[in-house]
Amino acid sequence: MNPSRWLLPALLAASSTVAADPGPLREPFYIRGGFNAWGTENALQYQGQGVYQADILVPPGNHGFKIGTRDWSREWVPSLNASVAVKPGQPLRLATSAGPEATLFVRSTATYRFTLDVKQPGAPVLRVTRLAARKSGPAPDPHAGRARVASLAFATWDGKQETARFSIVDPEAQLRSYTHSTTMLLRDPVPQHATYAESATLPILRSGNLAFDALFALATSEMREDAVSEIRDGNYDAGAAIPCDCFETGEKWHYVWTRDLSYAADLGLALLDPQRVRNSLEFKLAGWRAGLPKAPQVAGTPDGLQIVQDTGSGGSWPVSTDRVSWAFAAEETLRMLAPSERTAFAARALAALTNTIENDRIAAFDPRDGLYTGEQSFLDWRDQSYAGWIVDDLASMAGSKSVSTNATHYQALRLTARLAREAGDNARAARYEAWAAQLKAAVNARLWLPGAGMYSSLTAAHFDDAPLHKFDWLGQSLAILTGIASEEQARSILARYPHGPMGPPVIWPQQPGMPVYHNRAMWPFVTGYGLKAAAMSGNAAVADAAYDSLMRGAALNVSNMENLEWLSGQPLLLDEKNPHLIGPVINSRRQLWSVGAYLGMVIENVFGVTATDQGIRLQPFVTTKLRRDTFAGTSQATLHNLRLRGARVSVRLLLPAASQEQGYHRVDKVLLNGAPSGATIPWAALRDGDVIEIALGAVVKGDNGIHRVNADPYVETPAVFGPREPVIESLVREGDDHARLYFTAGGNGAGTVYHIYRDGRQVAARVAPGEWRDREVHPYACYAVEAEHPQSGNRSHHSAPRCVDPATEIGIDDARVTPKLKPAPGKQPHLASWGAPQDRFEVRDLRIEYAGEYAVQLRYRNEANQINLGISSGVKWMTLEDAAGRAVAQGVVQLPHTKPGGTARLSTPLSASLQPGLYRLRLSDFYNMSYLESNASFTGTGGTSGPLNRVDLFGVRVQRVQ
Repeated sequence: MNPSRWLLPALLAASSTVAADPGPLREPFYIRGGFNAWGTENALQYQGQGVYQADILVPPGNHGFKIGTRDWSREWVPSLNASVAVKPGQPLRLATSAGPEATLFVRSTATYRFTLDVKQPGAPVLRVTRLAARKSGPAPDPHAGRARVASLAFATWDGKQETARFSIVDPEAQLRSYTHSTTMLLRDPVPQHATYAESATLPILRSGNLAFDALFALATSEMREDAVSEIRDGNYDAGAAIPCDCFETGEKWHYVWTRDLSYAADLGLALLDPQRVRNSLEFKLAGWRAGLPKAPQVAGTPDGLQIVQDTGSGGSWPVSTDRVSWAFAAEETLRMLAPSERTAFAARALAALTNTIENDRIAAFDPRDGLYTGEQSFLDWRDQSYAGWIVDDLASMAGSKSVSTNATHYQALRLTARLAREAGDNARAARYEAWAAQLKAAVNARLWLPGAGMYSSLTAAHFDDAPLHKFDWLGQSLAILTGIASEEQARSILARYPHGPMGPPVIWPQQPGMPVYHNRAMWPFVTGYGLKAAAMSGNAAVADAAYDSLMRGAALNVSNMENLEWLSGQPLLLDEKNPHLIGPVINSRRQLWSVGAYLGMVIENVFGVTATDQGIRLQPFVTTKLRRDTFAGTSQATLHNLRLRGARVSVRLLLPAASQEQGYHRVDKVLLNGAPSGATIPWAALRDGDVIEIALGAVVKGDNGIHRVNADPYVETPAVFGPREPVIESLVREGDDHARLYFTAGGNGAGTVYHIYRDGRQVAARVAPGEWRDREVHPYACYAVEAEHPQSGNRSHHSAPRCVDPATEIGIDDARVTPKLKPAPGKQPHLASWGAPQDRFEVRDLRIEYAGEYAVQLRYRNEANQINLGISSGVKWMTLEDAAGRAVAQGVVQLPHTKPGGTARLSTPLSASLQPGLYRLRLSDFYNMSYLESNASFTGTGGTSGPLNRVDLFGVRVQRVQ
């Protein structure tokens, strides 16, 4: 197993040194699981007599784990077919092959001893035991003797209260050191208090509110911790350190990931450390590996410089295409760099963005509706936010379209157009400006749901393609912030997106039967984007919910956490009755984009400082609630030592009297060193030591709509959950060409209703499970079914679509196929490991009897890596030629990773309008992320062993769809 970067919660662990004597295993084996980031911190140390041992401090949770070598070339699990719950103290025989992870349920933090007996090498036995805890006395009060102490109290979901306390020794110190404690049980086995200090190199806050000042200092302190001189990840260079003055992703993530970095920088980091952000952005650019032939359809410059899509679902790009989120960080960095540094970075950004955009246009753009395909941005744990059946059909996920990912493409197009115009390339600028305008129109035409007043998060799979009644807060917020949404749409989104008592969930509605991670969770960085959208649109209610959520999360967790359960605000909801639902499954302290969100909240939203191309814009969004609660008892708040392009400035808010009205305070005037100034101060006007004062005045009521929801966090109620997706069991075309389908409820209760979709359009509503007959004749249509909870209106994902027309299958052993194959005895005929750059595949004399619209797919298997990891998604070029040799359809087809040992799956389809006649199908190479130089050190398939874009090919499927 090579676990995905999002499947890696790391916690403190003991016993990390590899034993000098490897014993009979002859190479180090490790206990690798959710409690140690699936890393190699916990080597099994040889004790003699064929026994190995590791002691690990494990926090509460239901932790998956395996035993494996550093490169996962060998892994041992209890069962090859199913996950097994380990019972402490009981021996467990292991299979010496890859398979599902074991699980260990832990109620409270304790040290567990993992003992592996390999006296019989072919039948190793594992025993896990809980060691007795050491007794300790009562903890001393960390605030004892402090000159000033403040506290923040927060109500809990179950009617109780948790408190965070803050203290300082010297209130007059220029740079303070804060002690911060919490009564809430922390997720990780760390002390319930921490001490952190302000830095002379970063801003400091003096607001008259000790707790608010401390939480900002916490964010700057964690930003410094995330600023590293070297990075590492077990999937690269075998975990060795890589020199890089970069930002790592968090306490448990020691690498630079494209989207995490980009959103963190956009939210706040680029304003404070643009040079380090630039270094990190440069690290995520790469060109071609040396010596690789370039397919003629691949676009761009000879060096291939482009943005790296990180390892992930189905083998990375183009299953996922949100690598262009890089543009959000690049834009903010370009604004903050000194002109001498900006020029070189702008040129490199233009080159990389252009190559990326051009190839994404080829591999991931659907000209039929004008949208880009690809997994939802950030929501990259498939069954957390997609239909349950999608994990067995990642090509369907790859072909869907999402509002969040399309917003990142829109941002990339606009930035690249501006950079091209700066460089004097007006033709390129006009090209991308036109593409951006067309994309904006397409998002609004295809994804806006007027009845919901929000954008659909994503479309259903190909052969359905309907916009789903699924919603996500990042996608809605990015649509507002990029300008895809109109002002009216923005007001509607902000008023309608659900908010729980602790803040907004990242998706709506929640997915039943799934643990907390993206599902049933708040992510502070997403909340930060929602805050930016609320401030931009003047919605004080949504902004207040975000302010409360971000401050509460940081205060009670003594860190800016990766995520929190959304109804309780807990860093871990320990559901003992349903251990498989415990979560967040993964959670890291000082998560980079959470840190960026908190810094941005204070600097951009509270103090109103935003970088533009011309200078800094000053537009605070101080709500009346923020004024009453956070700034009670003071008339001003000052942000000192804010460095803007080398100039150290102070920004002071002059606060009006508190008001009981709901709304926000307008800006009355801006003063620069006591003299009136405009709301934007040009870069050239800033000087070291400047003091900017912003006087706030009367209340602006604005639009304060907000949709509040609540529920018991332990109960799957229709109020906040969607139904399970139904299942089409059969679909037939009757003699009169009417379609008749039979579907089942998929495990939903009796009160659930169902809607039928034909070719992506709803054609029947509120039908009961069972048989349904289409009154209209559509002999080549494709159907899907959706469930709805009538009490809440929450809907399911669609069923897997089924098409009426029986498809034509051409096996790999068909006489029309080249290369010829000698079938392997006893096996389904296939071309094994087909797809080297020089490989070709051809089907001659493909007969089409009737004119129509067709979808051509490949039947394949791709077991190059796990479905959640890797860089080896199959990406090939398909061409369909008529009898005269003219290409009538061509494009990229994707063959993402498939589960080991499963049945052959279908690729994404090539759409073709065909007339009767004979056709020839040709396959050739395109490229995937393994072709990039940055992945030459990847330890999995397609990395150190060389690029890989191969699959097992079983045949071709031709489906008439119209």
